[in-house]
Amino acid sequence: MERRDFLRTSLMGGAALASGAARVESATEAPAQASPASFELEEITIAELQRGMETGKFTSRSITEQYLARIEELDRQGPALRAILETNPDAPAIADALDQERRAKGPRGPLHGIPVLLKDNIDTADRMTTTAGSLALAGSIPPQDSGVAKKLRAAGAVLIGKANLSEWANIRSDHSSSGWSGRGGQCRNPYALDRNPCGSSSGSGVAVSANLAPVAIGTETDGSIVCPSNANGLVGLKPTVGWVSRAGIIPISHSQDTAGPMTRTVADAAVVFTAILGIDPRDPATAVLDKVVPSDYTKFLNANGLRGARLGVARKFFGFLPAVDKIMEAALAEMKKQGAVLVDPVEVPMDKEFGDAELLVLLYELKADLNAYLKSLGPNAPVKTLAEIIEFNEKHREQEMPYFGQELFIKAEAKGPLSSKEYLTALKKNQRLLRKKGIDATMNKHRLDAIVAPTGGPAWVTDLVNGDHFSGGCSGPPAVAGYPHITVPAGFVRGLPVGISFFGRAWSESVLIRLAYAYEQATHFRQAPKFRSTAEL
Repeated sequence: MERRDFLRTSLMGGAALASGAARVESATEAPAQASPASFELEEITIAELQRGMETGKFTSRSITEQYLARIEELDRQGPALRAILETNPDAPAIADALDQERRAKGPRGPLHGIPVLLKDNIDTADRMTTTAGSLALAGSIPPQDSGVAKKLRAAGAVLIGKANLSEWANIRSDHSSSGWSGRGGQCRNPYALDRNPCGSSSGSGVAVSANLAPVAIGTETDGSIVCPSNANGLVGLKPTVGWVSRAGIIPISHSQDTAGPMTRTVADAAVVFTAILGIDPRDPATAVLDKVVPSDYTKFLNANGLRGARLGVARKFFGFLPAVDKIMEAALAEMKKQGAVLVDPVEVPMDKEFGDAELLVLLYELKADLNAYLKSLGPNAPVKTLAEIIEFNEKHREQEMPYFGQELFIKAEAKGPLSSKEYLTALKKNQRLLRKKGIDATMNKHRLDAIVAPTGGPAWVTDLVNGDHFSGGCSGPPAVAGYPHITVPAGFVRGLPVGISFFGRAWSESVLIRLAYAYEQATHFRQAPKFRSTAEL
C-alpha cells in the first residue's frame, strides 16, 4: 500500500474564475516560468494584516481585492498553479460589511476581515459549490454551512474561495497523481512547477505558499495536511480527531478525518485553530470537548518552548534520502541547542505494521460515511450514493478518468456494513497498536513531550503515467491513532522545501504548538517560492 494521503455547470468547463465558476483545463500543458509582479501582501501574517486595518493602511475590502487579483495573475495565467477551483463572488461585499462592523463596533477577533481559503470538500451554503474536485458533484450547493465554515464566519473571516485538491481527497484510485481533480486539472508546486504539491489538500498548500491567500483550511485522513505543507514550505496542523467539527465535510473516514489550518507561520496556525475548534452537535466526536476545555492557543507561542522539552527521535522514519537526513540532524542539533532533551531513538509502529488494516477501515467507512453525506444534500443532490458516483465516472471516463481509475471506490462499494466483523477487528487492531501500545506507550515509557521525525521528502516530479512517488514520511501513526501532528519548515533540498514533524498524545496541541513555534523562531526556514520551472539542478 503506497497511498499515504487517502490516501452541474458543464463537462466542457465553466465561466470565468472571477464569477466563481471553475474552468477545466488540460493537466498536461507545459509549466511556464513566471516572474510575478511585486505583491504588497507577500508573506504577511494575520497580526500584520490586523495592524494594517487598525491603522487604516488596509481595509478588509482592499486586502480581499489584492488576493483576488493575485489569484487572477498566478492561478490560470503566469505559472498557472491551478490551486483555486472558484472564488467567492460575494467576497468583496462580505469584506465591506466587515469593514463597516469594525468601524461601528471594533473587530470580533484576530480573524476579523481576514480572507480564508477552504479546501473544496468543505461545505459552504453560499454561491460557491462543494464538489471534492469531482464533476459528479458539479453545481452542488449544500443546504447549510459546514461546522468549520460556520466557525470562520462567526470569527469574521472572509471565505474567499475553494481550493483544488486530489479528487475525493485521494481515495478514488491507488494509482493517482496528487493534486489532480476532474474540475481543476493538475495543481502545481510553486517552488518547481514540474513538481507535485502533494495531496490531498494540494490547492490549499499551494495557494498559501504562493501568497494567493493568507491562510487556508485543509483536511487530513492520513497525510493530507502535513504532506502538502511539507512540499510547499508551510506550517500544517492536523488536530486530534474531535477538536474540529467534520460536519459538512465530504468524508472518507470518521475514525481519522479532521480539518486543520495550513499557514506560513505557527502563530497564524494557532489563531486559525483557536477559531475553528469547538463542540458541534452535528459531529458527535466533538462532544468530548466538554471534558477537554478548549482555550486560546496563541498563549502557547513561547520562543523558549524547547527548553527542557523531552523529544523522542523516531529513527524508523529516517533513512529514505540522505539529504533529508542531513536536514533532520541539523534540526535535532538546533533543538538540543535550544535546551531540548533528545531521547534517541524511540520506537513507533510504521505503516507496514498497520497499513493493510488502515486501508480496510477506510474502505468500509468511505462507503458508509460518503453515502450519509450525499443523503444530507437532500433530493437535489447530483449523485446520491457511492455507486452512482462510480457509474458517473464510467459514463464520463474521458473527463474523469483520463490518467487513473477508481479502484478504491470499487473496493469500497463491495464492502458491507460497519457492523461487519472484518471491519470491527481491523479498527480495534489499529487503535490498540497506534494508541495504547504505540504512541501512548512510547511517550509514557520515556516521559516525552512529543515525538519528532521527518515529515516527508522533497516534492517529486508530477507523473501522470506512473502516479505518485512518495519517498518517506511519518503521517501514518498519528493519523491512524487520531492524534495531533504539526509540521514546520526545516530546510531545502535543491530549492524544494522539507519539513520536520512533532506529534504526540491526544489533545496535546498546546505542547506541539509551543515546540513548533520555538523551533520556527530559532530557524526561520520559510522562504517564498520563486515559481521556477524545475528544481535547482
